[in-house]
Amino acid sequence: MSNIKHKIAIIGCGGIANGKHMPSLSRQEDAEMVAFCDIIEERAQEAAGKYGAEGAAVYTDFRELLAAGGFDIVHVCTPNDSHSEITVAALEAGNHVMCEKPMAKTTAQAQEMLDAARRTGKKLSIAYQNRFRADSEYLKGMCESGELGDIYYGKAIALRRRAVPTWGVFLDEEKQGGGPLIDIGTHALDLTLWLMDNYKPRMVVGSTFHKLGQRKNAANAFGPWDPEQFKVEDSAFGFITMENGATISLESSWALNVSEFGEAKTLLAGTEGGADMKDGLRINGERAGRLFETKVDLSSGGVAFYSGSAETEADREARLWLEAVREDKDPVVLPEQALVVTQILEAVYESARTGRAVYFDGSSDNE
Repeated sequence: MSNIKHKIAIIGCGGIANGKHMPSLSRQEDAEMVAFCDIIEERAQEAAGKYGAEGAAVYTDFRELLAAGGFDIVHVCTPNDSHSEITVAALEAGNHVMCEKPMAKTTAQAQEMLDAARRTGKKLSIAYQNRFRADSEYLKGMCESGELGDIYYGKAIALRRRAVPTWGVFLDEEKQGGGPLIDIGTHALDLTLWLMDNYKPRMVVGSTFHKLGQRKNAANAFGPWDPEQFKVEDSAFGFITMENGATISLESSWALNVSEFGEAKTLLAGTEGGADMKDGLRINGERAGRLFETKVDLSSGGVAFYSGSAETEADREARLWLEAVREDKDPVVLPEQALVVTQILEAVYESARTGRAVYFDGSSDNE
């Protein structure tokens, strides 16, 4: 373990900071959290008391935090509409930045973040922690070694039967930019693109639905939602064709009448084999004139374990992020990759709104 102690500032001390970033950072020996910012001062104070180094500073304005300095890394854990503004300011102030997913509300905002990272020479990564799961890492190794062959079909799955988040700003289109597509669909799409190693979309067709959001007293894992507050879609679906002809189907919903559901999952089909995450990690193929299917045992060893103890994907994400900063190497999640995810999500919403396909070369479906 390095003797370098990274000093970290947390901007946004709400659900995702408390649920993932701060606990995982607190378990890294080479990190300490020295500054906390939230528009609700009590939340920042509480975070500083629980996770902060001695004398940790508390702010309600991120600009004041950045001006004061005293850290080298910033974690941005705010609603989607402020990701770009805060990230760009943090990079310009000389910090490396880990920003919560999705990269931004719009492609233009995401591009501003990428431009700032290139301009400043600072590292920028987006918190797609599902890449760090044991099944994801194992499947990535298979894809890279060519065991699935040419992967020409993928399905990105983010479906909940009834689990609409009723807290925070999840139902606020202005702050979030959308509903389940930009919230959980973004994870499934990132995972699928990364495994396929394909970041060149050609065309997107999308549909969004507001079918169940206006129901009162609906059955829901987190209690009934308020129809008056439900300003985003409850389901969204996309069909994406890539420049090389590969095709991806994207399914996302917080509330859909399906008996089979799951999120941050992918299905891949290649010329030499296929894989899915329906019931653990399953690999299928053809051998000696027969079809086979096998389930990978990921219960011990491998990437989920580090220093002899179990490591969660959030802990692994934090550890490898700090390692990238310390050793001056690329983070696992590159901002260029995250920007393509945002591009595709935005295209799904645009296609749903206009009823037309969105082409990435500037052409349209009526030419």
